[in-house]
Amino acid sequence: MAQILVRNGIQAVGEGLTSVVIVGKKSVLQAVSFEGRFQEVAQKFVGDSSSWTSMVSRINSSGRLPLHYELAHLIAVPDTASRGNTPTNSHALFRDMRSVSYPSDVQNVHVVLFAEYSDVLAHVAAIARTFCKFSMKTSATEARSLNVNIDVVCDQFTSQDAHFLTDLSESVRETARLIDTPANILTTDALVEEAVKVGHAVGATVSVIRGEDLLTGGFGGIYHVGKAGPTPPAFVVLSHEVAGSTENIALVGKGVVYDTGGLQIKTKTGMPNMKRDMGGAAGMLETFSALVKNGFSQTLHVCLCIVENNVSPIANKPDDIIQMLSGKTVEINNTDAEGRLILADGVFYAKEILNATTIFDMATLTGAQAWLSGRMHGAAMTNDEELENAMVRAGKASGDLVAPMLFAPDLFYADLKSPIADMRNSNLGKMEGPPSAVAGLFIGAHINFGEGLRWVHLDIAAPAECGDRGTGYGPALFSSLLGKYTNVPILNQ
Repeated sequence: MAQILVRNGIQAVGEGLTSVVIVGKKSVLQAVSFEGRFQEVAQKFVGDSSSWTSMVSRINSSGRLPLHYELAHLIAVPDTASRGNTPTNSHALFRDMRSVSYPSDVQNVHVVLFAEYSDVLAHVAAIARTFCKFSMKTSATEARSLNVNIDVVCDQFTSQDAHFLTDLSESVRETARLIDTPANILTTDALVEEAVKVGHAVGATVSVIRGEDLLTGGFGGIYHVGKAGPTPPAFVVLSHEVAGSTENIALVGKGVVYDTGGLQIKTKTGMPNMKRDMGGAAGMLETFSALVKNGFSQTLHVCLCIVENNVSPIANKPDDIIQMLSGKTVEINNTDAEGRLILADGVFYAKEILNATTIFDMATLTGAQAWLSGRMHGAAMTNDEELENAMVRAGKASGDLVAPMLFAPDLFYADLKSPIADMRNSNLGKMEGPPSAVAGLFIGAHINFGEGLRWVHLDIAAPAECGDRGTGYGPALFSSLLGKYTNVPILNQ
């Protein structure tokens, strides 16, 4: 398992064999002088100043160039991007960093990142997510501990930025670790323990409602989805309360540690990888951790709706009617549309009990999201146009890309009408609205579609994973979006 430390400027590395990775946009690399500490680090791999100048003038506009028997690598990040992409081109950096293999005797990885200030956050997050934490492979190479230093070379970069980006790197990687961990290890009880541990570490107030207490408390969505699981469902709230704050923000995450589909069970090809169905909860938990660690100045809550959607004689059945925390009744016609049921309880609690002024919910909610916004962009639906634009900007700044989703409850909510309950949880026939948007409207219906507050629903079913690994989507995005409530310079550009 790697340990990542972000540092301001090029510094020395620890003892042992070191692999060096030099990273930057091509235009930035071409402006780098081969002198000082950089010369000390790179000369045994690159040669002299003329060799460096020749090398960077000949590299392609992007891509990885291995050097010195794979002990060093030069990665050129593209200078230009389409308007729907992030100008940082962090996805290209992630792809090339992921292709690097480190010899079995390497103990240190020294990444030297040359970047413009506006690119640093996204580039560091992209590098961090290539060092996956979870593995149960038994080889010595897999079990080794790598020391990873990311040395940022940028005039405006500060030591405070480095401290924050070290925390952010850990949050991105912890999000991915939780997603990668299988449900026989990361049970609902284990995810509760992970959340409580984070809460205690940052000094938050911790509340846990579990099992039958959920039913007693009216959490019909969370309880009835999770009651068939081998370990009990739970609702966890961590609160960072600041006296005199003008904002009261709630982060709500879908924490389905495994989704079989319930009685309307998934197929043999549709069920594998459903351990990642708690990616929304993981990302929101680690967002909370990163922001609170770095002096978040407003009241912030994270609400985690934790269940396992499994099969048993007491599982939800199609045609069942349940009552939600909002008091609304729901006719279940699809047991595999469970995420919206638990999130509806979560956002209602955030609005009515926590009195949140802004609510963000994030979930690996619908397979249709990939058709709506692709595999790299989360799909965001909100009642607030200004917040929608801010989400898109934060996505481009962080590399956790976001595309808008239609918000039109007056046009599409009728897709969920039921003849015998307040609503159905899905539509299995002809629909007027896009499936991902209608799923989001189900959640919004329990808070009157965000009336009187700002509400964002973010579907990350596709971007939460890449190549059977969690990407750690979420903490970088929400740090960029909400970082104005910290004193971290890089979040207040």
